[in-house]
Amino acid sequence: MTSPLTHRTTTPRKPTASEDLNQQRAAIAALGHELRALVETTVRTAAEPETLHHVADGVRSLARQLTGRRRVPREIPAVDEFPGGVRMYSPVTGPGSPLAPPLHVMPADDGVAGTCTLGIAHEGPPGYGHGGISAMLLDELMGWACAAAGMPGMTIGLQLRYHRPVPLQTPLHLSARVIGTDDRKIFVAGSIATDHDCSAILVSADGTFVAPDPDRARALFPSLREEV
Repeated sequence: MTSPLTHRTTTPRKPTASEDLNQQRAAIAALGHELRALVETTVRTAAEPETLHHVADGVRSLARQLTGRRRVPREIPAVDEFPGGVRMYSPVTGPGSPLAPPLHVMPADDGVAGTCTLGIAHEGPPGYGHGGISAMLLDELMGWACAAAGMPGMTIGLQLRYHRPVPLQTPLHLSARVIGTDDRKIFVAGSIATDHDCSAILVSADGTFVAPDPDRARALFPSLREEV
């Protein structure tokens, strides 16, 4: 006589907080990627007005699907690490932002480095990046250099020199490093070049940042956790 098969049921494992966060960030990044592709297509299209109106209706319908609570100004997103960490919606580095290239930041021997490729959506002069985009990229990366040196700060001065135009649809290499301090002031240098010729500087910058004291930081950013 054979024994009946014993069926065992297992309770699905509940995702950890870290897994939930990773899944949320992955979904945000996926949407951001598609939105950047849409923006790039939008600024390059020569479609007829009827097509544009039809697409606008479709985008309006999609926007209505993003239901639920909306973040208020100055509220730090739950998926972010602020200060000095992941910013999912940053217009420079955020993988979830339709505005960002996005800039990928990594440690370097004497500071930080960044890589990105500008699209037509970032165009200033035909075929080249807008000068304000260069300033935004360097301002962001120089802020990362402050954080990497253990001195997170806010920009109080930024001086740029445009040596050559920054090409679109070309991999770029950016660098930034702290070159000095004076009490709470931090002095930073940065540059933009193409990835295939890092020695040919396209844009260079000198920045002054200031590290706010804890009370001032909490006044500026009320969503900061108490331990920050």
